[in-house]
Amino acid sequence: MFNTLLCEEGLTLSDVRLLRHVDRKRSRKGRTPYELWRDDRAAFDTYQSVQSIKSKAEFGGANYWASFAGTEAGETLFLGLYKIEFCGLLDHDVPTPNRDDVDKAGACHFYKIVETDVLKEYAGKLFIDWGPSRRKWIQRPDNQNKPVVELRRTSKDPDFPGFTEFIKPLSRIEGLPVGWKEVLRSSRGIYLLTCPRTKEQYVGSATGDRGFLGRWLYYVQSGHGGNEGLKSRDPSDYQVSILEVAGSAATVEDILEMECRWKGKLQSREMGLNRN
Repeated sequence: MFNTLLCEEGLTLSDVRLLRHVDRKRSRKGRTPYELWRDDRAAFDTYQSVQSIKSKAEFGGANYWASFAGTEAGETLFLGLYKIEFCGLLDHDVPTPNRDDVDKAGACHFYKIVETDVLKEYAGKLFIDWGPSRRKWIQRPDNQNKPVVELRRTSKDPDFPGFTEFIKPLSRIEGLPVGWKEVLRSSRGIYLLTCPRTKEQYVGSATGDRGFLGRWLYYVQSGHGGNEGLKSRDPSDYQVSILEVAGSAATVEDILEMECRWKGKLQSREMGLNRN
């Protein structure tokens, strides 16, 4: 049980709050709290230090936060134990690290947070069962003793699932694990975009030296990737999957021929967003 770990470190349960970070307001170009913690600890600290005014009542007078993040698989991963100090209202505007927004001065509370060494060996490795009340992201350990469900030897992202199994919204591409990005950067071929709003599809090709990754990041940055059919629609968080991977010896012309075949198979010119 997670409370056993807290008590073994001499912590008073009523002096700790459990926080499960899952940002449901993340923008199309944003990153999840877990991705912030994994890739940019300073940005995660900023994200965690600015909280809504109404949250203060639930934080109470606790001096410690045991921070967790919801993973893509729905798990609850321990990130660390933080010593916190309430500082009052935010005195200046702060860009929100995980979405295209700004936390305004006077509209939020600011907390000084410092990661402790307590339970640090479990950060990124220990998973708990948060229970059914996932919308209640602030909880008290003296009322909620969470079962530990897994302890891994190392903090490690899941392996790349393979080209056939890869399916992600474009909004998740920037936050993919480094190993996944390397695979996608070194691979070229044909991909499929599908719009969850209009149900239309678009067949495209990745021919450049940055492979699938470079092509998809251009969609993330521009919203349309330079394609006329996509320009004619409001920006959408397209789902992306891989239809065919080109061999290492394939030329640009070879890949464009592959693209043409897939357009014909899926009739994406007649019933989709392809315009050529």
